[in-house]
Amino acid sequence: MVEWTDFERSTIQDIFSKIDYAVVGPLALSRCLIVYPWTQRYFGKFGNLYNAAAIMGNPMVAAHGLTVLRGLERAVKNMDDIKNTYFELSVLHSEKLHVDPDNFRLLADCLTIVLAGQLGTAFTPAIQAAFQKFLAVVVNSLGRQYQ
Repeated sequence: MVEWTDFERSTIQDIFSKIDYAVVGPLALSRCLIVYPWTQRYFGKFGNLYNAAAIMGNPMVAAHGLTVLRGLERAVKNMDDIKNTYFELSVLHSEKLHVDPDNFRLLADCLTIVLAGQLGTAFTPAIQAAFQKFLAVVVNSLGRQYQ
């Protein structure tokens, strides 16, 4: 089990209370698909992903980015049991979708970049450290079925 400090808990909750899911989620997923084009192979049914403009304007990418952020909200609400919270998602992504677990880390990195852009100078090193710890636990939990 992960030990969370009061600062880490309040920071994660504060971040998720401030961000606009409909902006941050789509931007993070779009960035991931553009910067790491091999990740596109899991989104073949999303239509045109041929270039950055197509990805940024793709409504299915935007919708899935929003879904990702809502999924992270589940972790925020269950910080003491993220592994079990994500058990079914881990099974889905490993056994049905066969997603490379490294892609979770890539998406987490993109989310951090987008969040830093959204929060600006408020995204201090201490806040980033708390956020990175949270994402590391989420990524580890999503990759649990692969181990």
